[in-house]
Amino acid sequence: MENTKFRHIVRIVDADLLGGKKLLPSLRKVKGVSFSFANAICAVTGIDPETQVGGLKDEEIKKITEVIKTPEKFNIPYWLLNRRKDKVTGLDKHLVGSELNLQKEIDIKSLKKIKCYKGIRHSQGLPVRGQRTKGHFRHGKTMGVRRKGLKVPAKEGAKK
Repeated sequence: MENTKFRHIVRIVDADLLGGKKLLPSLRKVKGVSFSFANAICAVTGIDPETQVGGLKDEEIKKITEVIKTPEKFNIPYWLLNRRKDKVTGLDKHLVGSELNLQKEIDIKSLKKIKCYKGIRHSQGLPVRGQRTKGHFRHGKTMGVRRKGLKVPAKEGAKK
């Protein structure tokens, strides 16, 4: 049975999308769906990207969810997928939502375990990709020089 009633919130792959928004920008709210991938979803399903999300039918929502979860069935190019040549399986995959978060955590843990440069930087809470640290990233455990600690010994040395 079709539901053509307007919905104010539509749930697609663990994300609540506002019904009054257009489809293309709303699909980007799903974790793991980029602008290009959202365009590909609209092209494959044949749904107009300017359509309001709340006006979608149940079959269209199911079709969008199916395309997001299994894009290889719908001949979406491999270069649009977010996990190409997986380290364990060697396959091209597309992860969304909590799967993406879990896989990211697993990757970071494996980097820490093998103690490579990126893993060490992750474990120390420092920037991983070569950013400068003099002005930014000055919070938490990796605080710089404290001026109060330097002034106190200097005064004691002058008194003696």
